[in-house]
Amino acid sequence: MSETKKGKQFFTVARVFFLLIVIPLLLVSFLIANGIFQLGDTSKKGVADILDQKAQEEIMLRAVAVAENVAYYLQECEKDTLVATILPANAETYKEFVLKNRQTLWMKKDGKIVKSSEPMYVEMALVDKTGNEVVKIANGEIVQEAKLVNVSDPSNTTYKSEDYFAETKNLDKGSVYVSHVTGWYVNRADFEKGKRFEGIVRFATPLYDKRGFAGLVTLALDVRQLAKFTDNIIPTEAGYVFEADSSTGNYAYMVDDKGLVISHPDDYHIAGLYTDGTPVPPVTSKTSDIITKKGEDVLNLLLMGYMDPALPEVAKDAAAGHSGAKVYKFGGHTKFVAYAPIPFYSANYAKPAGFGWIGMGLDVDKFNEMALATTQKIEKEAQAWLTTIILILLIAVIILFLISALLSRGITRSIESEVPEGSEPHYYDDED
Repeated sequence: MSETKKGKQFFTVARVFFLLIVIPLLLVSFLIANGIFQLGDTSKKGVADILDQKAQEEIMLRAVAVAENVAYYLQECEKDTLVATILPANAETYKEFVLKNRQTLWMKKDGKIVKSSEPMYVEMALVDKTGNEVVKIANGEIVQEAKLVNVSDPSNTTYKSEDYFAETKNLDKGSVYVSHVTGWYVNRADFEKGKRFEGIVRFATPLYDKRGFAGLVTLALDVRQLAKFTDNIIPTEAGYVFEADSSTGNYAYMVDDKGLVISHPDDYHIAGLYTDGTPVPPVTSKTSDIITKKGEDVLNLLLMGYMDPALPEVAKDAAAGHSGAKVYKFGGHTKFVAYAPIPFYSANYAKPAGFGWIGMGLDVDKFNEMALATTQKIEKEAQAWLTTIILILLIAVIILFLISALLSRGITRSIESEVPEGSEPHYYDDED
C-alpha cells in the first residue's frame, strides 16, 4: 500500500474514532457545565428570599415551642408549691426540699463558663395567718428566728414592695398566686461592668384549717431559671450559648402581660426596682433622652409606639393570645420579630394574655448581608466547578486523541497485514 493511501486511511480511521468519542463527551460536558451555571444563577437570585422565608418559619415555630416550654415550667413550679403544703412544717424538711429541687444553669466561675446545678428556689417560707414568717429558707440556709419578719407589710418583704400575702390569703384552697418578675434594677453602667439582673418569681398558696385561713406557703423561683429559656438561645441557630449578643440583632427575649421586658440579653432593658422598692419607670417618648443618659432603659413595648407603631401592635396581639410576626424599626435597624404567647394562666394571670409572650428578633439588614455572603459563596463554588469541568474536558480530549491515534494506527497495521503487498486491485483506462 502506498504511503499516501496509508496516511489517508490512518487519518480517516483516527478522525472517525475521535469524533465518535469526543462529540458525545463535549455534549455531555456542555450540558453539565450549563446545568451548574444555571443552578448557581438560580441560587444567587433566590437564596435571599428562600433563606428569609425559611428563617421566618423556623423562628416562628421556635418562638411557639419556647413559649410552651416556659408555660410547662411554670406549671411545674405551681405543683411544687402545692406539694410544699403537705410537707412537715419544719426548717430541716424545707431546706432539704430546696436543695433537692435543682436545675442546670450556665454560669461564669473563675473566668470559665460552666454548667452548674443550682437550686430552683432561692426562698421557701411558711407564713402564719397574720403574716409572720414561721419557717424560712433563704439561699439554701435556714433563717434564724430573730430575722423572721411579718410579710403582711410589703416593706418587710425581700424586695420592699411585695404584696403576695394580701393577694394569697383571698385565694381558694389549691389556687396559686404567681408574682410578676421582681428584682433590683441593673442599669447600663453596672451591666457593662459585668453585673446581671437577679430576681424572683414568687409562688404562694393559702393554707386552711377548720377555722379558715391559716397562713400560706411560698416559694421564690430564681429568675435565672426562667430567663435561661431565652438568654441561652439564638433564634436562627439550633445550639445554645452562654449569653446572646444583642449587637447581632439575633436574639430572644421575654415580655410579661403588662408589656414589660423581663428577660433580654441587655439586662438594663429588664423591668426592676430601685433599692426602696419603687419600680424604675420605662422609657417613653417624653423621657427617652433623659432616661437614656441615666442608663435606665427599661422597656415597655406598649409604650414604644413613638419608635415604631408595630411595637405596641405586637404586644397587644400577643396579649390577645395570638402568635405572629412583624417587621419594625428599632435603633435605626429593620427588625423582624416572631412572637408567641406563653399559655400559662393562674389567679392573677388571666386569659388570653396569660404570663406574657416570647419574642424572637432578627436584624433584617444583617441577615441580608449574610444572604449576600451566601450567594457569593455559591457563585465561587459554581465557577470552581465550571473551571474543573473545562480542565477535565481538555485533559480528556488530549488523552482520547492519543488513544485514538494509537488505536487507528493499530487498525491500519492490522489491515495491512491482511492485504499482501502488490495485491491491491488495479484499474485500467478504456484506451489500454
